[in-house]
Amino acid sequence: MALNTRITRMLGIAHPIVQGGMMWVGRAELASAVSNAGGLGILTALTQPTPDDLRREIDRCRAMTDKPFGVNLTILPAVSPPPYAEYRRAIIESGVKIVETAGHNPREHIEDLKSHGITVLHKCTAVRHAVSAQKMGVDIISIDGFECAGHPGEDDIPGLILIPAAADQVSIPMLASGGIGDGRGLAAALALGAEGVNMGTRFCATAEAPIHDRIKQFIVGNSERDTRLIFRRFHNTGRVAASSVSKQVVEISARPEAVFEDIRPLVSGAKGRVALETGDLDAGLVWAGQVQGLIHDIPTCAQLLARMVGEAETIIRDRLAAFAV
Repeated sequence: MALNTRITRMLGIAHPIVQGGMMWVGRAELASAVSNAGGLGILTALTQPTPDDLRREIDRCRAMTDKPFGVNLTILPAVSPPPYAEYRRAIIESGVKIVETAGHNPREHIEDLKSHGITVLHKCTAVRHAVSAQKMGVDIISIDGFECAGHPGEDDIPGLILIPAAADQVSIPMLASGGIGDGRGLAAALALGAEGVNMGTRFCATAEAPIHDRIKQFIVGNSERDTRLIFRRFHNTGRVAASSVSKQVVEISARPEAVFEDIRPLVSGAKGRVALETGDLDAGLVWAGQVQGLIHDIPTCAQLLARMVGEAETIIRDRLAAFAV
């Protein structure tokens, strides 16, 4: 038995499992390992300091796998935004065939990518955004539930509701994202109307993830209760792992007079990178989802994907079939 869906056929992969784009984590080591294991690995464009560095990272990943892989381009509002168009040009000129987009106002990026024959996955946190993305011409929706790491939006809708609600409104294939870390989640996502899954936190706790082992052990040791929501009062909610840093961010943000500048030094991406690379949990934020409570080991990507698919197949073939009398 194999899990054959529109996702696997469209992306040319063996298993309907995609590694989400993650800042500082989506590098060639991890992306190539996921792709070699039969899933879709994703490089994170903005992890690379310049578009030329991204070109080199794409070349490095291509030297490590002959399987399909993609690049994530996340568009976020900023006073001095990165040169998004130049990163997009680097992706196109490097011959990448799959791009994951996320963030605000992606239309110009989606239209340009599609005009070059690139398959576009767009990450959404609300049904209305998924419907809009389908109208823009994206090929696949990644629908991100409230359980997820990163930015779950402001609606607080968990995957059990969000996935089927989106499936009712869009006709293109969907990836379920947020709270998925094993074969049970994969089988559930397929039952709810998705045709594959997108995982971030679970891939951080793999042998090939290019982060410090202390961070991986931290994720394994955490429960589903060990996350905090930050930036709520600034209408840019983020879910991160519970730590001394995220505790400070929540406490400072709770003050009636608090403004974003009060927490900016604690939440900088540069400090988060230090935490991931040195294992110093007091250095910066570690972004992780509630799925931490389902992560109990640090396998290779090949071991993880084989186990997940095997579990999902057994659940679909044996456990669920036994209920249909």
